[in-house]
Amino acid sequence: MKAGVSVKIDVTKIDKARLFEGKNGAKYLDMTTFIDLDNQGQFGYNGMITQDVSKEEREQGVKGAILGNVKVFYKDGGTNLAHDPSAKQANPQGRAQANGFDDDLDSLPF
Repeated sequence: MKAGVSVKIDVTKIDKARLFEGKNGAKYLDMTTFIDLDNQGQFGYNGMITQDVSKEEREQGVKGAILGNVKVFYKDGGTNLAHDPSAKQANPQGRAQANGFDDDLDSLPF
């Protein structure tokens, strides 16, 4: 299955100490995206993006910062969902709750 996903992150929340340099000199940041292709949360998002932490940090209970949201706008089979990447939506309750995800990343298989 293929899906089109719009991504929006708050770059001010990036822990710049976690940026690393690749072989070509470019700067990189590892992130993880959680997506529910079939359901949207209260504010119309299908998921969230978190900044990665090391395995050791996860084992100690450290969680990566929630950097932003994702919205599915296309799914295989011709489903073309409403999409306006420039639309701004209020999120007064915090991204994790707005996405319909709880902020419990401990249950992830990795």
